[in-house]
Amino acid sequence: MINTIINPAERPEVTQNLSENFILTTVDDLYNWAKMSSLYPLMFGTACCFMEFMAAYASRFDMERYGMIPRATPRQADLMITAGTITMKYAPNLVRLYEQMPEPKYVMAMGACTITGGMFSVDSPSAVRGVDKLIPVDVYIPGCPPRPEAVIDAIIKLRKKIANESIQELQQAQQTHRYYSTTHRMKVVDPSLDGQYLRSSKREVPPPELTAATGLPLMNGQESLVISH
Repeated sequence: MINTIINPAERPEVTQNLSENFILTTVDDLYNWAKMSSLYPLMFGTACCFMEFMAAYASRFDMERYGMIPRATPRQADLMITAGTITMKYAPNLVRLYEQMPEPKYVMAMGACTITGGMFSVDSPSAVRGVDKLIPVDVYIPGCPPRPEAVIDAIIKLRKKIANESIQELQQAQQTHRYYSTTHRMKVVDPSLDGQYLRSSKREVPPPELTAATGLPLMNGQESLVISH
C-alpha cells in the first residue's frame, strides 16, 4: 500500500469534477454567516452584573474568539448588551442608543435586575421592571449575576438564531411596537424585621453555657450600661 503525501511539494493536479471546484451556497447563508461571525456589541452596564461580562472578555473565557469586538458608538454596533438595573432616568438614553444602531440589531438582557427589576421590582419608585418594556429583547440571561459560561451560551444561542434568519423575511419580522408591559400583582405584607430580636432574653442576659465555655464573666446589658457610666 502506497502512502500518499498530504501536502506534496509539487503543484496539485486540478480535478475535473465540477463539485470540487465550486462552493455552492445561498445569499442568506453567506449573509447570516458574516453577521453571526462578527457581532459588535455595545455595552450598557449599570450595575454589578457587568463585572461578570468583563470576566467573560478576560483571557480565561476570551469572548473575542467569537468575533465579538466591543464598540464605543452605537452606529458601529449591532448587538446591545444590557447588564444591571435600568432606572427611569436611564430609560431615554437607552432607547436613544438603541435607535441609533443600524439594522439588523439584537439585544441581550443580562441579569435579574435587567430582566424583571430584580430586588428593586417590589418597592423601587425608579427601577424599570424589565428592559423589554423599552426595547425588544432577543436573548435573556437569568442569574444574579450570570456566570461567564452563561454569557457564552447566550452568544451561541443568538448565533443560531441569526443563522436561521432570511433576508426576505427580515422586514416582516421587525417589531412595530417595541413596548411590552405586564401587570405587577403587589400586596402589602407585614415587615419581617420587627426589632424583637433586639429585646430577646438571650441578648439581654447571656446564657450560662457561654460563660462556662469562655471562662469569662459575662454581664448583661444593664450591668454594662452602669459600668459605662
